[in-house]
Amino acid sequence: MIVSIVVLGLVTAQRLGELVLANRNTRALLAKGAVETGRRHYPLIVALHAAWLAGLWFLAWDRPVDPFWLGMFIVLQLARVWVIASLGGRWTTRIITLPGEPLVRKGPYRFVSHPNYMVVAAEIAVLPLAFGLPIYALVFFVLNTAVLWVRIRAEGRALAGASGAG
Repeated sequence: MIVSIVVLGLVTAQRLGELVLANRNTRALLAKGAVETGRRHYPLIVALHAAWLAGLWFLAWDRPVDPFWLGMFIVLQLARVWVIASLGGRWTTRIITLPGEPLVRKGPYRFVSHPNYMVVAAEIAVLPLAFGLPIYALVFFVLNTAVLWVRIRAEGRALAGASGAG
């Protein structure tokens, strides 16, 4: 039980810290003339992720933690840090583009177009699995995949337009 509470507490603190960083980066980008797109689906993403975490608190706070899945989640956190560090001041939870700026092609972006979404999709499933909640993992993975389908399409259009490729 203590391990579950610690894990959930750390994930919650991490997500809140990321929101602070994302908001700071968003303000700085907008001040430089950046443009936000995808505003209509953003509240859905926030609601989905908040529901996922709140549901885990409700269902998993007193459950044992599977060391294998927790280890996988920790590996995903390292990938998350790599993504955030690679984007630097351009990392945000919104779709914010700087017209004329080239796409980031360093870090994991050398290998795949949307590493952050890959990490998030995996996290959505892996953390519930660490608490022995496979149905929960599947439901939120499917919901997140549906939202990401909308998000990635919107982001692709925005990035193509901003970089002059579209």
